[in-house]
Amino acid sequence: MVDTAALLAAYDAQMRLPAGAVPLGMTYEYDGPILRVVGGHMGRIRAPRDVGVTGAALDRLIARQRDYFRARGQGVEWKLRSHDLPADLPERLVAAGFVAEEPATVLLGLAAEVAAEPDLPRDVALRRITEAEDLRRVADQQSEVWGFDCSWVADDLISRILADPGQITLLAAEAGDRFVCTAWVVYYPGTEFVALLGGTTLPAWRGRGFYRALLAARAREAAARGFRLLHVDASPASAPILRRSGFHEITTSTHYQWMPPIGV
Repeated sequence: MVDTAALLAAYDAQMRLPAGAVPLGMTYEYDGPILRVVGGHMGRIRAPRDVGVTGAALDRLIARQRDYFRARGQGVEWKLRSHDLPADLPERLVAAGFVAEEPATVLLGLAAEVAAEPDLPRDVALRRITEAEDLRRVADQQSEVWGFDCSWVADDLISRILADPGQITLLAAEAGDRFVCTAWVVYYPGTEFVALLGGTTLPAWRGRGFYRALLAARAREAAARGFRLLHVDASPASAPILRRSGFHEITTSTHYQWMPPIGV
């Protein structure tokens, strides 16, 4: 039996703050207990499970992050997990103008158990992506699937590769001249964890095992590098596949976003 309480404790201890090289063009700034990530397409706030402040002091902490990015003309997201403290943090974020997105399921898997030889059709090639032109194609594929502009994804991936190419592996399943499924893995040096990201398949190609194939390939790479645990913030579409692959739910996560008013 897997000890999910131990997995959650490891997650809280190791996965709350980004590890490794800072992506090129970004800066990490601390404001008390929270980390402000600056320089991306929007601001990001990362924090320990318990931010350690309450009441009016917490309201001021939240307002400072909103107003910092308002001055930059940018939006900001604050990532919360369902077991975070203080318990009224979600309500205080909403009162400050943040809006909750749909929650994701936080799932952890054991890399050695998920790792396998990827099973792909003969007419589909598995490619490792590093060149800027292909990274733009990845962003275009993500935009096509999700129906909104994901061009920022290419810049994010490029900035990670330029900061430390060993910190990320990006894979694409390519049929002819199309990326039919793309996914990447970010390694957290000094921890047991990697983060599995992307995992997006073109609608016409779904149901043929591409997501599972890229999952197995990324797990195999993580295990080969000595990482034990795989982390995914899973959408409703991905969570059932991950559970069938042996992942375990430990909590949920929700992004609370504040966006500047139009025209400001």
